[in-house]
Amino acid sequence: MDLQTALFKKKASRVLRFASIGAVLLTGCFSYATPPSGVVATPPPQLVVFLVVDGLPQRQITGYQDQFAPDGFNRFLQRGAAFDNAHYGHGYTVTAAGHAVMLTGAYPARTGIIGNEWRDPVTGKSVYCTEDAAHTYIGHKTVPMAGTSPRNLRAETVGDVLRRVSPASKVIAISAKDRGAILPAGHAGTAYMYMGEKGDFASSTYYMQTHPKWVEDFNATRPADAYFKRIWAPLLQESAYQRSVPDSQPWYRKDGNADRLPAVMGEGSEAPGQRFYNTLIASPFVDELTLNFARAALQGEALGQSATRTDILSISLSSHDYVYHACGPESRISHDHMLHLDRYLQAFFADLDQRIGKDKYLAVLTADHGFSATPEWAKTQGQDTGRLNPSQVLGHVNAGLSAKFGDAKWTLGFSTAGILFDKAVIAAKGVSPAAIDNEARTLLLQLGGVAEVFTREQLASAEATDKPFLTAMRRAWHPDLSASIHVVLKPGWMLGSALMGTTHGSPHAYDTQVPILFYGPRWLGAGHVAARVEVADIASTLSQILRLPAPAQSEGRPLPLPRLSAETLSK
Repeated sequence: MDLQTALFKKKASRVLRFASIGAVLLTGCFSYATPPSGVVATPPPQLVVFLVVDGLPQRQITGYQDQFAPDGFNRFLQRGAAFDNAHYGHGYTVTAAGHAVMLTGAYPARTGIIGNEWRDPVTGKSVYCTEDAAHTYIGHKTVPMAGTSPRNLRAETVGDVLRRVSPASKVIAISAKDRGAILPAGHAGTAYMYMGEKGDFASSTYYMQTHPKWVEDFNATRPADAYFKRIWAPLLQESAYQRSVPDSQPWYRKDGNADRLPAVMGEGSEAPGQRFYNTLIASPFVDELTLNFARAALQGEALGQSATRTDILSISLSSHDYVYHACGPESRISHDHMLHLDRYLQAFFADLDQRIGKDKYLAVLTADHGFSATPEWAKTQGQDTGRLNPSQVLGHVNAGLSAKFGDAKWTLGFSTAGILFDKAVIAAKGVSPAAIDNEARTLLLQLGGVAEVFTREQLASAEATDKPFLTAMRRAWHPDLSASIHVVLKPGWMLGSALMGTTHGSPHAYDTQVPILFYGPRWLGAGHVAARVEVADIASTLSQILRLPAPAQSEGRPLPLPRLSAETLSK
């Protein structure tokens, strides 16, 4: 048996094992015969290119559009379908949770991916979203809690349904972050991740034992080394950045990332090495490298080359998130990164047009979360912002609980948006968990920067509510995995011990509002849609276009597509 046959049989077996999750679906009844309402009666696309820009708020799509190239983001904005009021519906907006929602159509309460990491509610031990000790990276060291499989994902994706119905279809997912590849790949796809150890890409033994030749050939060129000593210079003249905050602000995080432009990649190093490969991620160049690996996948896997099947290529571009964490979305550095990414997308679309055919593939672009402005900058704009130190918050809660219920270490720590209490201590003291929740809520609401605290009783209830953010936090809360109380900070406030950089993770609009952009006039037309929609709606929309049942756990609805026009279809 040759290698490719063995790999196919292994993946087919995995698809069949996973099929029990979607057993409610009528497999074997797939048909292209009747198109769904609102979708043009044409065969499904040969390829779906699913693009994710990690940490991209919608406000930057509209804020920089006048500086975009003609055919990068503007392909979507001027000739595609743009949903201008798109949000995440869950309240803890982080990378893994967002990537799990996109193609499952399910919120964290169903996917089980409640954060990038969380604490086991019984032991307090840290759990990483895509960890699986049964599998290792291929050709690379695998540290504890490394992301190697979708074991923790409790829902199926559009790609999983596609491969169950059409086993010949391929689902490939690529990202600089393991969670950015593994979660969109689902259970039946194949994920490839950028490796900071060597500056190349690798998969894990969950998917295969050895890499295909095209991966080995790509890695043999030492692709990241081409960026050693490359200069990241502003793309436009200085006057073009007047809407952004100048470089080298005191609140920029200094951890090897560039804090001013131009910046030399690998400055201070004599040769490429692990430090260079890791810091390269916080530059436009790993996004370009990721797209180059995607080009190799298109050719190596012959994606989109068959008229009798649909393939999915998911590409999560991670660098944006690293730049924003360090310098903030208001910075010139983040502004320039957007412009570089825009040009990279334009070049990638040109290659897709040539390789696949402009009317044979569907492109989708979204983000896993938005971003908060850096508190120190926001204060200069007169906003009420600040930072809460996690250790101090836990100390305040422990002291208050000890004063009322007896001296003890009541908390195990923060877990996603909540605080985890020690069940053994609660039992030993003879206190009800509900009493601990309620008292902790009272204590937390005493702190400046805390807007609301929800208890297990509120989060577990299905009763209608008019409380702001409760619905969003319910969707982020999993009864088996989450802490018993969830905390919502006031707008502009964030939890963290560092006094530099910024983050995301709130239910506020700056974190929830992200782009949803489609390009594929044959299937969904062109125009801007003002109605509020959610990222969870993408999965059911793609399922309609591909004539598939929606993923079993999906909670989204088909997006309200813009009206098709003869002019659009002729382009």
